[in-house]
Amino acid sequence: MKRGVIFDLDGTLVDSAPDIHAATNALLRAMGYQPLAYEIVVSFIGNGIPKLVERVMKASDIAFSDERHASLIAQFAALYGEHPADKTVFYPGVENMLKQLKSQGYALGVCTNKNLGLTKQVLGDMGIADCFGAVIGGDSLPQKKPDPAPFFACAKQLQVDEIIYVGDSEVDAQTAKAAKVPFALFTEGYRKTPVAAIPHDIGFSDFNQLDGLLAALFQAETAA
Repeated sequence: MKRGVIFDLDGTLVDSAPDIHAATNALLRAMGYQPLAYEIVVSFIGNGIPKLVERVMKASDIAFSDERHASLIAQFAALYGEHPADKTVFYPGVENMLKQLKSQGYALGVCTNKNLGLTKQVLGDMGIADCFGAVIGGDSLPQKKPDPAPFFACAKQLQVDEIIYVGDSEVDAQTAKAAKVPFALFTEGYRKTPVAAIPHDIGFSDFNQLDGLLAALFQAETAA
């Protein structure tokens, strides 16, 4: 029986908020607007670039139109794409955890709302692209998380019998619930509500503990 683990990216495997914040403020400065605080931009992360740009426009009192929104999405993606991993770092223990899971025979995937091209850039720049047998981005399908379609597409590519989703946010919890799969919540990411308010099967703050927790969760699911 082949087992797989699918990960969210931003706020789960990597802390990418510094680069997203830098690109956001580069965009605002180019238009003559004041920069936004780091904490505000972090709160905008999780639903993909179009939603992030929409939230930035609202926070900066930029008049919304579909044309303006589309233009700013393209500008943001270009700015972010120039420096997608300059300040991005792994959460402690992530690199070792990925190596352990691979050595134990797990098939690994990434399912994120970040654009696929940018996702692959970040995975490549961080040196972990080879860890994953499937990568699904926010523009890979018409649907985005929390719709389960991207998750299902990722799982199909991995060709696994059992699978667990690992993420950090309300969006990830909703995705796992919609896909009817166990959810492991990384509690140190970009969640906006208390841990207790986010449905999850296991919660963890240290990636060095994850392999043991996943093994126990898979065993429990098999016994159920």
